[in-house]
Amino acid sequence: MRTKVAIIGAGPSGLLLSQLLNLAGIETVVLERKSRDYVLSRIRAGVLEWTTVQLLRAAGVGDRMDREGMVHDGCYLSSNNNMFRVDFHEACGKQVMVYGQTEVTRDLYDAQEALGATVIHDAEDVALHDLESDAPWVSYTIGGVPQRLDCDYVAGCDGFHGVSRPTIPEGVRREYEKVYPFGWLGILSRTPPVAEELIYAAHDRGFALASMRNPMLSRYYIQVPLTDRVEDWSDEAFWAELKLRLPEEACKSLITGPSIEKSIAPLRSFVTEPMRWGRLFLVGDAAHIVPPTGAKGLNLAASDVFYLSQGFKDFYGAGDAAGLEGYSQKALARIWKAMRFSWSMTTMMHRFPEHNAYERRMQDTEMAVLETSDTARKWMAENYTGLPY
Repeated sequence: MRTKVAIIGAGPSGLLLSQLLNLAGIETVVLERKSRDYVLSRIRAGVLEWTTVQLLRAAGVGDRMDREGMVHDGCYLSSNNNMFRVDFHEACGKQVMVYGQTEVTRDLYDAQEALGATVIHDAEDVALHDLESDAPWVSYTIGGVPQRLDCDYVAGCDGFHGVSRPTIPEGVRREYEKVYPFGWLGILSRTPPVAEELIYAAHDRGFALASMRNPMLSRYYIQVPLTDRVEDWSDEAFWAELKLRLPEEACKSLITGPSIEKSIAPLRSFVTEPMRWGRLFLVGDAAHIVPPTGAKGLNLAASDVFYLSQGFKDFYGAGDAAGLEGYSQKALARIWKAMRFSWSMTTMMHRFPEHNAYERRMQDTEMAVLETSDTARKWMAENYTGLPY
């Protein structure tokens, strides 16, 4: 089999890249290690930057998002029961869309089927070959039978644990990482959200977040030590702890119910450089991970896809390789700004076991500056709603 661009991974970044390229007449083949049902069962974040919203519309997958997504003009922040609102629209003229990543992926699958694009599931033992040559290829197996895919380029959209990033030699890769000493315990419940917009709560007991997926599906998180296990937390214990951390005003309207999903996610910041080696390009989580505090994960993947798809369109349409050659540098410039934002939000909102009284007061002061400074709120709003591509 032969294609122009081999895409490793059928998550939202791989499917979105395939969608944009196929719309431009650039043939792709997507290889996915898991089944479609497995991919669609993964629970992920649901806050889309406005730049991501516009990119999904341009990809022809915005109709259901525009019908069912929830447009938010701001969010709430609280510090030990003092709650205030940051108005994104007032601060920078933009908004965000709350629409689950699972739904984005489902829409992309449907769009790929409508285009007749090739997505191969259950592709095991994927390996990348001759990436520094003019004739790269990908080997894999289906049901134990060896397969070969020849291509012009490879896009590694296979996540943090995929095969793409380790294919780049260690002497070439530079990796930057910060592992945080806590995780997020999250539950999903079929209950109405506690507020019309997200609530980010800093508390002496630890961070909490009240979020949602739709008007009858809520997502809540609390900061927990990395030593905690899901089994340590009953639904009743979770709701009780959440009520202690959310502001009293919000708790008055909190409706609890049985969890339909419960998990603990560790927090880390990670970036690898460069994002291109030979004919291989890294996209999304294959190249970078951010704490979920700033809602940047899926959105950074979308900006990677934008830069890379534009590069391929210029190359195949006009023979201009500048976009492909500059992909890594351009993507990383935006990534590091998002890293800074996610790091600052995480540092401000969470309780770190090693912090002393001075550092705790600095966290409180950061929150006070956001509450009282138009300049600080504008900076937060610009970063939260999405820096320009």
